[in-house]
Amino acid sequence: MPFSLPALPYAKDRLAPHMSAETLEYHHGKHHKAYVDKTNELIVEQGLEGTSLLDVIRTARERGETTLFNQSAQVWNHSFFWQCLAPPEGQPPTGQLAEMIEETFGSTAGLLDSLKAEALSHFSNGWAWLVLEGDQLKITSLHDADTPVAHDGLKPLLTLDVWEHAYYIDHRNVRANFADAVLGNLINWEFVGSNLDGEGEKRADQPG
Repeated sequence: MPFSLPALPYAKDRLAPHMSAETLEYHHGKHHKAYVDKTNELIVEQGLEGTSLLDVIRTARERGETTLFNQSAQVWNHSFFWQCLAPPEGQPPTGQLAEMIEETFGSTAGLLDSLKAEALSHFSNGWAWLVLEGDQLKITSLHDADTPVAHDGLKPLLTLDVWEHAYYIDHRNVRANFADAVLGNLINWEFVGSNLDGEGEKRADQPG
């Protein structure tokens, strides 16, 4: 069974004005879909039909199949990213997540400032991440399509897409404005907190 483009967990206009329906039509409906379609072509060529998305990513990395890795990792990264977002209703971190954020960053604002700084200092395309490494929160960034699920010991909690296609429509390629809009208004803290169970990678997986 080929991989599919996951439906967004909200209507396309529900993230406005911070992320427009037009952006989602292009970013989700065209860019993400293109990664899905190309991955489906490549898994046939590589004899990986019936393999889960996570296993495709890891097999591609092991085999040095760069094109397959990039395409399949982008399918997973985007599927995870959409779940990191929610309509702008001001929901804060709670429970264990709130406690860990305060212990590590001093406050939610401190975390967001650190994640924004990571996103802005990242050269060219990639992803800024909040991950769980052991029992500690850590901020990092990965280049191009690289993803925590390809690295032992990194458990994904939250990500910000810093490829230009994420913000060229709404923010005219000004990454700082995009980071402010998303991090300050659209984070789905309930989803982020759920990933403290170490199972975040499975929440964007697809069976083969």
